[in-house]
Amino acid sequence: MSSTVAFILKGYPRLSETFIAQEILALEQRGLDILIVSLRQPTDHHHHPIHEDIQAPVIYLPEFPLREPTRVLQAWWRGRRRPGYHTARNLWLRDLRRDLSLARIRSFAQSLALAHEAPSQVARLHAHYIHTPASVARFAAMLLGLPWSCSAHARDIWTSPDWEKREKLEDLDWLVTCTACGHKHLANLSRDPKRVELVYHGLDFERFPRPVRVANTRDGSSSAAPVNILSVGRAVEKKGYGCLLAALAQLPKHLQWHFIHIGQGPLLPALQRKAESLGIDSRVTWMGAHPQDRVIESYRDADMFVLANCVAGDGDMDGLPNVIMEAQSQGLACISTTLSAIPELIEDGVTGVLVPPDEEEPLAIALARVISDPGLRARLGDSGYRRVRERFSHEQGVEQLALKFGLAKPRTQMST
Repeated sequence: MSSTVAFILKGYPRLSETFIAQEILALEQRGLDILIVSLRQPTDHHHHPIHEDIQAPVIYLPEFPLREPTRVLQAWWRGRRRPGYHTARNLWLRDLRRDLSLARIRSFAQSLALAHEAPSQVARLHAHYIHTPASVARFAAMLLGLPWSCSAHARDIWTSPDWEKREKLEDLDWLVTCTACGHKHLANLSRDPKRVELVYHGLDFERFPRPVRVANTRDGSSSAAPVNILSVGRAVEKKGYGCLLAALAQLPKHLQWHFIHIGQGPLLPALQRKAESLGIDSRVTWMGAHPQDRVIESYRDADMFVLANCVAGDGDMDGLPNVIMEAQSQGLACISTTLSAIPELIEDGVTGVLVPPDEEEPLAIALARVISDPGLRARLGDSGYRRVRERFSHEQGVEQLALKFGLAKPRTQMST
């Protein structure tokens, strides 16, 4: 029987985590036998076409252990007899003393359930995110006597305490992360920096083929032909939509534009109210969440793209947002901020425009400049397209991961 790698995810499927689905499918196509383990039930009303292509079976762990007491108690009864149980329990109790939270209690219950229910052919656990999924993977690996590894991303890196990251880096086999700044931070926390490797997500250009963009002369001077500004992202603090709406409201009155937002999130009603209070709601369309094929259509219909990333109050921030890569792959001129790893993708004035985070005036100036200059949009769009194609194909990252998972060569040759 072949060896299986259990991928521990926060939730599956998720519209906001296309990059994880893309990675799973690519590794499947290279011959990796994968079991998806989800800590939460799906909440999105849609899913991407890529989720239909993934063949891996899915296990949903008890999201609310008190609602499934028999399942959790059976897992504990069996788990307490495992050789690694006391080590896992003692480490969990130590974590709990430092951070008493329901999330940590749930993580241990889920790790017991995973150890109890994992098929015998599982030979490795791999967590996506170094916070909760890594906690479940860590304890379950101790219970099962298996190696574990991790992919760290953004929020999980910047909001997890350093003591927790250090200890997990001591226990795991290896870790990959998707930005140079995240790599530097985690490597500095590890006693063995070689365990930490930079692996960019990149894009599967078969799913984001070369666009056919027709040059347009829209410069914001005609109300019949406003410049269409697109943004794709969850309505959460770190995406900077409050600042973006304020900047849009500061644009010169003579400029004709329309803003389209794709995504859901807890702040969406508040943002809609803010647009109304700023007097720009008639120029804003809130599309809600959409599957990837509809999102790609929106990229192709838009004239420019903006994502005003910032640091949230709890320290959460993006790493390298995939939606900027997606927009560039479709030839869109992009405006974003100098935060985190975004300058690893956008060179200001060459492949896009960067402004300081959380500053409305510079963002408004950048928006006005790009709206009113179709030639600039075309140059930035072309340069961004070339850069993302040259530097951010997912093929390279998948090959790095395939080697780490013991796959020497791809089973099928995929085109780029």
